Amino acid sequence: MSQPTLSEQEIIRREKLIKLREAGIDPYPAPLYPVTHFSADIKDAYTEETKEQFSSLCLAGRIMSMNDKGKVFFIKIQDSKGIIQLYVRRDDIFPEAVGNLWEVLVKHGLDLGDIIGVTGYAFITKTGETSVHVQTLCLLSKSLKPLPVVKRDEEGQVFDAVTDPEFRYRQRYADLAINPDVRNTFLQRTKLINTIRQFLNERGAIEVDTPVLQSIPGGAAARPFITHHNALDVPFYLRIANELYLKRLIVGGFDWVYEFSRNFRNEGMDRTHNPEFTVLEWYTAYKDYLWMMEITEQLFEKIALTLHGTTAVTLGDKIIHFKAPFPRVTILEAIQQNTGIDVSGMDEKGLREVCAQLNLPVAPNIGKGKLIDELFSATAEHTFIQPTFIIDYPVEMSPLTKKHRSKPGLVERFELMVNGKEIANAYSELNDPIDQRERFEEQAKLMERGDDEAMFIDHDFLRALEYGMPPTSGIGIGIDRLCMMMTNQPSIQDVLLFPQMRPEKLD
Repeated sequence: MSQPTLSEQEIIRREKLIKLREAGIDPYPAPLYPVTHFSADIKDAYTEETKEQFSSLCLAGRIMSMNDKGKVFFIKIQDSKGIIQLYVRRDDIFPEAVGNLWEVLVKHGLDLGDIIGVTGYAFITKTGETSVHVQTLCLLSKSLKPLPVVKRDEEGQVFDAVTDPEFRYRQRYADLAINPDVRNTFLQRTKLINTIRQFLNERGAIEVDTPVLQSIPGGAAARPFITHHNALDVPFYLRIANELYLKRLIVGGFDWVYEFSRNFRNEGMDRTHNPEFTVLEWYTAYKDYLWMMEITEQLFEKIALTLHGTTAVTLGDKIIHFKAPFPRVTILEAIQQNTGIDVSGMDEKGLREVCAQLNLPVAPNIGKGKLIDELFSATAEHTFIQPTFIIDYPVEMSPLTKKHRSKPGLVERFELMVNGKEIANAYSELNDPIDQRERFEEQAKLMERGDDEAMFIDHDFLRALEYGMPPTSGIGIGIDRLCMMMTNQPSIQDVLLFPQMRPEKLD
């Protein structure tokens, strides 16, 4: 690949780089820089009463604006916690004997985007702005590529951000540098994950790791990515779920295990789907899906309170209420409520007739379970805006789920719907190895019919079940979708640091 053509500004910056080196200034120094303070800490805590605490500061950051006043520069730098103004006076940092360094470095060497380090003390300017009076300044990293220009108010806060998704998702590093709200979204994501981890750990759950490369892609109905293991000379798959490995641990004697799992599904991309995504799954022995609904409500309420201080969360033009308890509606009731048609007890032929009646195109190679899923997705799913548990699915839709204790033909399963999208999926787990083998065999028949999302038969998992797995409940929660909802983002790409994109064509 040839080197991209340089812009005029990039050429000028490279010329400055040469002049800095000729003046003996290393634009990329190696030594440790001992940062002691951050912008927000200074601005939040500095007063006339506390100024002695801020009489010796060392901070670093990226230059976001510069104002040349001759022998004085006003520079605003951005660090990981915000933006602060620097008051830089020539005679403070470069005595007359070395005054040429002021010209080479400050007046003609610095650019927006450069990373600098300074020492000095805090004070309040005549305009009332908390600033740092700089006593020493050094260049820590010369920026050779200009950042996109954004509009900021007098406080340095962005009010006209760069919104081009092609730029933002492909060059996330620059997006983070110029759009503080983007950085805050990912800080909130980390806070969300830490909240979940604390919630589970406090209740005795154990965090574990399971394989990403799997010889059989199990635990979900999805199309896998295929790779090859050279040492073993066999095909392997990137995991589509970690469910079957976590259940093996329940067989082995763990009572409650969880994992934040990076999963991969070779399927479509849209604003709520990405081929690589994060799921939290946990499995708890001696529990069922009724218990799981209750603790899921508690978790979601806790997340909302931790991130927002309230259970009422803004999402677009809606307010989503995460205060427990959540309503419970069976999937068959949901379809009937939205179509007026009772599909309970229908066979595959009857379901296909209903789909035709509703002008819903369906593939000829899918079975009864997928047909019900298509009907729910097309007619009912989008209607559940507030958190709602959709429960009691037909057995054909759920090959890993225990049959319902009182409703023949159904299983003990729920999906949590929020804003018209599934955010969690949970079961009373099937622990009958004979029943499980029969379900896998039904999936194999669907695969023979051409359903490329049907499950493989996992013989080792069946062997594990034959040793005996206690009654267990498990859940999978889509972390990316949950982040979208809790941070009010319209697209999954906005909560993924580096979403998948087509390879870039460079000049």
